[in-house]
Formats: sequence, C-alpha cells, structure tokens
Amino acid sequence: MLKKLNKERIKYMIMQQGLILAFIILIVFISFSTDRFFTTDNIILIFRQVAIIGIIAIGMTYVLISGNIDLSVGSLVSLTAVVVVDLHDKIGPGPAIIVGLLIGVAVGALNGVFVGFLKMNPLIVTLGGLTALQGLTLIYTGGTYSVVADPDSTWYAFLGRGFVFGIPVPVIIFLGLALLFGILLTRTVYGRYVFAIGGNWKSSRFTGIRDNLIVFSVFVLCSVMASTAGIVLGSRLMAAQNYVGMGYELRVIAAVVLGGTSLMGGAGSIPKTVIGALILGFIANGLIMLGYPYYVQWVVTWVIIIGAVWLDVLSKKKMMWSWP
Repeated sequence: MLKKLNKERIKYMIMQQGLILAFIILIVFISFSTDRFFTTDNIILIFRQVAIIGIIAIGMTYVLISGNIDLSVGSLVSLTAVVVVDLHDKIGPGPAIIVGLLIGVAVGALNGVFVGFLKMNPLIVTLGGLTALQGLTLIYTGGTYSVVADPDSTWYAFLGRGFVFGIPVPVIIFLGLALLFGILLTRTVYGRYVFAIGGNWKSSRFTGIRDNLIVFSVFVLCSVMASTAGIVLGSRLMAAQNYVGMGYELRVIAAVVLGGTSLMGGAGSIPKTVIGALILGFIANGLIMLGYPYYVQWVVTWVIIIGAVWLDVLSKKKMMWSWP
C-alpha cells in the first residue's frame, strides 16, 4: 500500500513539476560542462535573448489554448521592426511605435475574421499570412535595410538596450506582460472562455460563449505581442533586416508546447510558457558554449516540438502515466 502511494506521489510530482525539474537538470548539466555558462553576465545575456521569443510566446499561448495556431508571427516581427525603424527618423519614435502596434492590431484582426468568423483553417490562413507579410516587408523596403541614423540620441534605444537596476528592459517588458496576461488567463471570465472553446468549442457555444469573438481576440492579442517584440527587437538592433523575424514562429511554438500548452487546445499556462522559453534559451546558449554550430539549434527545436507533441498526444489518451 505504501509502495503504491509513493508511486502515485512520484507520478503527480512529475506531472506537475516535470518541466521545472528538467530545467534544473539542464542547468546543472551545462554548468558542469563549461565554467563560462553559470555566470551573471551569461545569465543576463540569455534572459535578454529569450525576451523577444517570450513576448511572442505569451500571445501564442492564448492562440494554442483556444485550439488554433498562428504561423505569421515571425513575418509580422520582420514587418513591424522594419516599419518602426524606418519611420523613426521620419515621424519620431513615439508615432512610429504606435504605427507598429496598429500593424499588429490590423494583422490580428484580419486573421481573427478569417478564422473566428469565416471559420477558415488557422494553419492555412496564417501560413498564407507568413508569406504575405514577408512580401509586404520586401515591398516596403525595396530589399534594403532600415537603419536609425543616430541611435545614441534617441530614447527608443532604451526599450531594447536599457537597464533598470541591472535588469535589461526587454526582460522587464517580457516578465511584466507575462504577469499581466497570466492573471488575465487564470483569474478572469475571459480566460475561462479561452480554455472553454479550446477544450470543446461546440459545448462552449451551447453555454452562450461567443466563440467567434474569443478567437478574434486571441489572434489580435497574439499579433500585438508579435509587433511588440518587433518594436523591442528594432530598438535593440537600431536597424532591421528584411528577414529579421524569420524562423521565430517555430521557436515560439517550441517554447509554448515545451511549457505544456496543448496543440489540441484547452490546456496551457503562461508561467510554464516562460519556463519553456527559458529552457530553449539555455539550450541554445549551452550548445554554443559547448562548441556546437548555431544551426544545431534548429535540429534541437525540431526534436523538442516532436517530443512535446508526442507526449501531449499520449497524455490525451491517458497512456502516459499507465505504469505497471
């Protein structure tokens, strides 16, 4: 009886805290592999690098919980960064940032209408958005880079390069947004509606939930988060290449599913998304520290996505914890 009870406790601990345990094991392993890894400067660097992915991942968490997906976020980061950097010297940083956020609202609203109201497949809609937004970026720039003429004289640089009490501003923005939207997801009626339509949208409709409006809102939120990330990224670089956001969508999805959000909808958590993003950041940094080429990260990302989806499918079928 005692043995069975202990086994049940182990199962519960792994189910509830498995991600945190994996995170700790990862840090310990890489720390023993190289003495340059677990230093204050390197940890701050990792958090700065993770902040951009993490901001987008907050919005993606909402979209995946609702049972949808958004593949256009990487191209939207590129478009927003290019537009804001280009307009910086023409109309000023404040108005340029507003334009960047409005681009996010417009793209999210378009995706939301197609998926929420017209009931089109979100994979197809946002895959089309990925190519269309990248095309718009190239049309806007004419294939040239956008650069801020005098990066040292503008307050815009503070968003991507500044520090507050030794903490990078992008990290503060990331964690602040994570706290805000984590509370919104777990402590409000709106958050319960997002979970409800992701778990079973047909049943949620019978309860009076306007699923089309909820889907519309999560796509707008996701796109605004992507545009925010593009604004911060442009501030950090003080320039923007046409493909600066290329591939971000896969890294964001990997971070979110690694954090336990189900690709089938109905389950997810902002705090665990934060941990998932940090794990990806520590893996990428650790691989570089260990001497592996940068492109190895793409293989690792693929393995993470496949593994997370496989575990999600098993857990949905209640096979994962059927120990003898």
